[in-house]
Amino acid sequence: MFLWMPLAFLLAIARAAVFIFLPYIFSVPLLGFMGMHSRVITSPRSHQAARRQLYISNHRTLLDPLYISAVLGHHVTATTYSVSRISEMLSPVRTVRLTRNREQDKGLMKKLLHEGALVVCPEGTTCREPYLIRFSPLFAEVSEDVVPVALESRVSMFYGTSTSKLKFLDPLCFLMNPFPRYAVEFMEKVATGWIGGNKCSSCEIANHLQGEIGKRLGFECTSFTRRDKYLMLASNDGSL
Repeated sequence: MFLWMPLAFLLAIARAAVFIFLPYIFSVPLLGFMGMHSRVITSPRSHQAARRQLYISNHRTLLDPLYISAVLGHHVTATTYSVSRISEMLSPVRTVRLTRNREQDKGLMKKLLHEGALVVCPEGTTCREPYLIRFSPLFAEVSEDVVPVALESRVSMFYGTSTSKLKFLDPLCFLMNPFPRYAVEFMEKVATGWIGGNKCSSCEIANHLQGEIGKRLGFECTSFTRRDKYLMLASNDGSL
């Protein structure tokens, strides 16, 4: 690993530059040539026409919205909670901070969705283990339908931190790996007010979609919240 590190750092910078400066039509094949393997399990063609579509996904790394955007072939907006300013400045896709005020965030998400495609990670924080943190139901109150996306990432050498203020190094750690892998699966569009033909609450649809994504990935669904994770691992509430 130590012998690889100098080359890994240069490779990560080169990969990041490709992500940031080149359009997807060029960056995707070039990154594949540079050792980054991606697999799209379900084609999102049926969703491409809806430029104002809401996408929700589990949260593996800070690169999740970028991979969704690359597969769709157009830019999206991603909501965040406590992402560092450095991560926001370097992000190739637009990021918008949520306030943790339910009504304010609801209004903000509706506004962003009106402007274009929106990616929301209801877990509110990354989880690299085979578990899903409880989904916040707020997304179900923003749009009449949603496209769930199941994400899986794999690395072999460098792993990002889960809780510390060095979390902005998460993408760098991922890009430093020799052959990082991402699998992106677009699931069928789901009405946010219905489950199996029966009306449901926002909490019920959030739990349902957590379960469906968990089944696709083979992950265990938990009732732990974002705050629970940070309290257990770092004895704080996760604020940066």
